[in-house]
Amino acid sequence: MIKIKFFIDSGKIEEIERVKSYGLLDGVTTNPSLIKKAVESEKQKGRVVDMEKYIKEMILIAKGLPVSLEVIGTTYEEMVSEGRKLYEKFNPIADNVYVKIPASPSTEENNENNFDGIKAIKELTGMNIRVNCTLVFTPEQALSASKAGARFVSPFTGRVDDYIRFKNKVQFDKSDYFPGSGIEKSGGVLEDNGITSGVDLVEQIVITFDNYDIRHTEVLAASIRNTRQLREVALAGADIATIPMDVFEKMVSHYKTMEGMRKFIEDIVPEYSGIFKD
Repeated sequence: MIKIKFFIDSGKIEEIERVKSYGLLDGVTTNPSLIKKAVESEKQKGRVVDMEKYIKEMILIAKGLPVSLEVIGTTYEEMVSEGRKLYEKFNPIADNVYVKIPASPSTEENNENNFDGIKAIKELTGMNIRVNCTLVFTPEQALSASKAGARFVSPFTGRVDDYIRFKNKVQFDKSDYFPGSGIEKSGGVLEDNGITSGVDLVEQIVITFDNYDIRHTEVLAASIRNTRQLREVALAGADIATIPMDVFEKMVSHYKTMEGMRKFIEDIVPEYSGIFKD
C-alpha cells in the first residue's frame, strides 16, 4: 500500500523517541542548524555532548528507518569526502543513513562551483551511498538531482513562501498560513519564476517526476510550517513530509474532537462502564 511517510525534522533524541512512541515515525532528517539546537539544549541541561555517540544513539532509535545526516563542505571534493565519512562512520550501525547534499553549494550567483552538489550526488551514488538532495527550490534542481541518482529531493516549502513574501514586501510571521494556491496582489498571483507557493513547488516536482515515471527518487516536502501546509503537500502528492515537533503536536488536535470527548465522558452510564470491569 502506498502512503505518505512522516519524518521528524529534528536533532533532539527526546523528540525522535516521542514521535516513535506515537507510531508515526517513518524517518528522521537533520541538518547543522537542528544539530546546533540539540547540542545547545543538552548543554543547558548541564550535559557534555559526545557528538559521535549522540548521532549513533539517534540512528539506533530510528533503526529500520532513514536518517539523513548533512555534510558541511561547500566544494565537490569536500562534500564527497565528508559524505563518505558520514556513511562509513554511521551507516554500519543500522544501515539507515542518507547523506544530505545541497542542490548547489554556491553562495553567489554564477559561482564556478554551482554544479558541485550535483557532481557530488553523482559520485556518492556511484559508491552506493544513499543521497538526500536538500535546499531544493525549483523543479529543475529536483530533476537534476534525480538524474544524478538522489534517493530523496527536499523542496523547502516554508522557505519558498517566506521568499515570495519577502521579495514582494509582504509583512509576515513564519507561522502565518500561506495558501497553496498562492497570494493574489494587485491583480496577479505572487510568484518566484513561476512558483506560487512551497506547496506549488512540491506539486510541480511531483508532476515532473510522474511525467517521466521517475520512481527511484522520492519527493520529500521539507520546511513544513503548520498542519494546513502538511495537508496541502499531501494533496500535492509528496511521498514524504518531514515535520518539526511543534507541527507534529498539533496534527490530531481539534476543538470539536475535544468537545466530543467531554460529551462522551459525561454521558457514560454505570451499566456501560461495567462491561469493562473484570
